[in-house]
Amino acid sequence: MSKLRVLFIGGTGVISSACAREAVGGDHDIELFVLNRGQSATHPLPAGVRELRADVRNATAVREAVAGLDFDSVVDFVAFTTDHVRADLDLFRGRTGQYVFISTASAYQTPPARLPITESTPLRNPYWQYSRDKIACEDLLVAEYRERGFPATIVRPSHTYDATKTVLSGGWTSLARMLAGKPVIVHGDGTSLWTVTHNTDFARAFVPLLGHPRTLGEAFHITSDDVLTWDQIAYALGSALGVAPRLVHVPSEVIAAHDPEWGAGLLGDKTHPAVFDNAKVKSVVPGWHAVIPFERGAREIADWYLADPARQVVNERLDALMDKLAAGYGVA
Repeated sequence: MSKLRVLFIGGTGVISSACAREAVGGDHDIELFVLNRGQSATHPLPAGVRELRADVRNATAVREAVAGLDFDSVVDFVAFTTDHVRADLDLFRGRTGQYVFISTASAYQTPPARLPITESTPLRNPYWQYSRDKIACEDLLVAEYRERGFPATIVRPSHTYDATKTVLSGGWTSLARMLAGKPVIVHGDGTSLWTVTHNTDFARAFVPLLGHPRTLGEAFHITSDDVLTWDQIAYALGSALGVAPRLVHVPSEVIAAHDPEWGAGLLGDKTHPAVFDNAKVKSVVPGWHAVIPFERGAREIADWYLADPARQVVNERLDALMDKLAAGYGVA
């Protein structure tokens, strides 16, 4: 039997790099092509990948890069608007047996009316444009599947991380504040339930979906079953750094008033509880479950940042804002 021919558009992000490693390093019998502008120093492509170089927003360049190639599965990790998806439709219609769109779990009803979240939870996010754009992409692909039989599969990651992503808002700035003994901002009261998923756990569920006939026309989310509060996330990172962080709880609305960009990601996603039922993906990938608890992931994060001072870049504007927010709640 010939290998499954798969194209990743992207391939060097947190999620896509783990999927690339799993595709060529696991027992999947996949010939993997990756289309992007070039290698990433942080997430290099594994050996065995066939690289195709092009700017994914240049339709002519992409067409030339994939000339003469058909695929069993095409995965777009970097499609964020309907224009991006329409470009893929124009290029890959009739040239792939499956088109996988990487959406987002923040597309689900926000705030959720009931938990756990399943794939039948309505899609609606009035707070975050990023999520609304992803919903529009999903709507386009569902219509293409229904009306023309386009072989679309939708996958919704939730908060997926690796050693390079701190999970806690603020990135290294928040970790540097922990190490310095400065107050660390946690939105809300710190008790909202949240699900974080290691990228290797995601990849082990994702890659078996490629070329799978029972995924066409379907949507799946892939998340851990390990649920923590935001305080637990912050304390796990502090423990990994060898410190006891001083947490200050600030309402998400207050943060949004001071920093609309930070606030959009909170009000449109992180403020609200996110607990998922993964039964659907487990029914298609029997035996899969996430195995990496965040406490282990937190140690990976701490080790990665502490290993290289060049990674320890404090955002001075954000650091000053965090000081201001903490002071507003009586903490200096």
